[in-house]
Amino acid sequence: MKPNPSLLGVALFFFFFFFLFCSVNSDLASDRAALLAIPGAVRGDPLLWNRSLSPCNWTGVICSQNRVIELHLPGAGLTGQLPVGIGNLTQLQTLSLRFNALSGTIPGDFANLTALRYLYLQGNRFSGDIPDFLFDLSNLVRLNLANNNFSGEIPARVNNSKRLATLYLENNQLSGSIPEIDIPSLQQINVSNNLLTGSIPAKLSGMNASAFLGNSLCGKPLVSCNGSTTGGGGNISGGGKLSGGAIAGIVIGCVVGVLLLVAVLICLCRRKSGKKTDTRDVGPAKQTEIEIPGEKAMEEGQSRSIGFSGVVRSEAKSGGNKSLVFFGNAARVFDLEDLLRASAEVLGKGTFGTAYKATLEMGVVVAVKRLKDVMVPEKEYREKMEVIGSMDHESLVPLRAYYYSRDEKLLVYDYMPMGSLSALLHGNRGGGRTPLNWDTRSRIALGAARGIAYLHSRGSTISHGNIKSSNILLTKSFEARVSDFGLAQLAGPTATPNRVDGYRAPEVTDAHKVSQKADVYSFGVFVLELLTGKAPTHAILNEEGVDLPRWVQSIVREEWTAEVFDMELLRYQNVEEDMVQLLQLAIDCTAQYPDKRPSMAEVMSHIEELCRASSQQELLDNGSSQQAYSIDSGAPPPSSVKD
Repeated sequence: MKPNPSLLGVALFFFFFFFLFCSVNSDLASDRAALLAIPGAVRGDPLLWNRSLSPCNWTGVICSQNRVIELHLPGAGLTGQLPVGIGNLTQLQTLSLRFNALSGTIPGDFANLTALRYLYLQGNRFSGDIPDFLFDLSNLVRLNLANNNFSGEIPARVNNSKRLATLYLENNQLSGSIPEIDIPSLQQINVSNNLLTGSIPAKLSGMNASAFLGNSLCGKPLVSCNGSTTGGGGNISGGGKLSGGAIAGIVIGCVVGVLLLVAVLICLCRRKSGKKTDTRDVGPAKQTEIEIPGEKAMEEGQSRSIGFSGVVRSEAKSGGNKSLVFFGNAARVFDLEDLLRASAEVLGKGTFGTAYKATLEMGVVVAVKRLKDVMVPEKEYREKMEVIGSMDHESLVPLRAYYYSRDEKLLVYDYMPMGSLSALLHGNRGGGRTPLNWDTRSRIALGAARGIAYLHSRGSTISHGNIKSSNILLTKSFEARVSDFGLAQLAGPTATPNRVDGYRAPEVTDAHKVSQKADVYSFGVFVLELLTGKAPTHAILNEEGVDLPRWVQSIVREEWTAEVFDMELLRYQNVEEDMVQLLQLAIDCTAQYPDKRPSMAEVMSHIEELCRASSQQELLDNGSSQQAYSIDSGAPPPSSVKD
């Protein structure tokens, strides 16, 4: 009996369909098993994947044609060592595990990820040698291993990566020399801050000099290996040595300069001593306290200029030092009498007193804070001022001078023309407002982080104590400057109103005793405020505000959503992942338990990396519309699946 052709065709069709169905599901099942090896070895909240769902619905997993092609878990708090098994994701094109706390070595089965194009492992704790097999991945375009603990030499097989466009290896412990890299597609490289020695390969001489700093390297674009400079300066004759005549000229010039400086100082001292009266004495003997009309004007939204002598109390000449005490070696261009004659304009009321803009007769403008409720003895006050005055960092508002008497305590600072971030962020939200873009906000976060990290670096017991957006002041170029540091320990019990509660860490019960970890919490709230545009509870008078950490976490628990971010930020393209990354860092800072929070040094490092990546993305955007995507974003180019 002959088989029926039609029945045979149907059977063959169902057999082929069944085979294809099983094959597809088998591949996805293999990917699923590979993914489940990760939570079995590392720890992190985002890995609470719902196993009843398809892995294509899991957080950070992107599929195409029933295969896992992307895995994004940046800043997810992952700890531990990566397991063997990820290499079974044979269709994986993008792997982003950056800014976690992963340690150990890169598993050997990564060699099986032959489809991999983008690998982002920066900001972890990986150690050991950089595996050779990474450079055998023929499709690899972006490789970022920066900010880890990798050691050993850069593999010579790096040239096997014929499509590699970005190679970031900075801030590791790599040693030896840079191999003769010759990859035509290479556009960016960074090996700074390692232990590398020797000469820079000729093929890399056109790269930016910053890519090689922090090593013992020579050759273009750095100093040439024979001791002469490279670039526009030309060579120094004699192998870099100065002639005897040149040395003599330098010595004579230095001597003349010192003599001129001494002469100028003598003239200034004589002019001061020639004054008829001691201008540093406080004036009339009668004690009076004059009402401060400027404060009333400020509350009514007006701007009135008053004489600063009408602000402070006048006191008797009761002996002792009744003068401004200056810090540093800067010229004393004004004294207390000059300050009292200045016109004053109220800038605002803070936790520790009222701030004024004082314009002196000679045109100098300073900010003066009139402290209130200072309860410490004079000796302790002056000692504290010496500590604050010694703080010298570009991201701090420097204390230039102070005045102490029984009833008046004044602090003199540099004047910041753009005011506070709080006023700029929560001010006019109507027509005519200039929105704060992503670049400005990220740089403000970085500047504030640098200032606070510097304070913390001065000693384990030193903290700011009052971090909030109204204490982050801005220069004309919108650079952040941290103010009011070190004042929390001086204020009395009435100087800690509820206005700061929105920033205060949950463990703080005494506002005079704020730890560095509590500072980190307050900084985290500040960053959340910067990203969301929402004021923390009680942060601004007459506004209800929100509990920012709790509100943000309630949104994040559902999914990453645009509802978290300020509407002014949503107009900027290609920065969504950077915003999410900074948001995650802020959430880490506001962890309930202090030991779960990062240090300010770690926070600063992460934000620096974020800003560096954003700048590099901008360069790419300006250089080529085809390549307009972040070199450090963990996302594929626009023609591929969007992150």
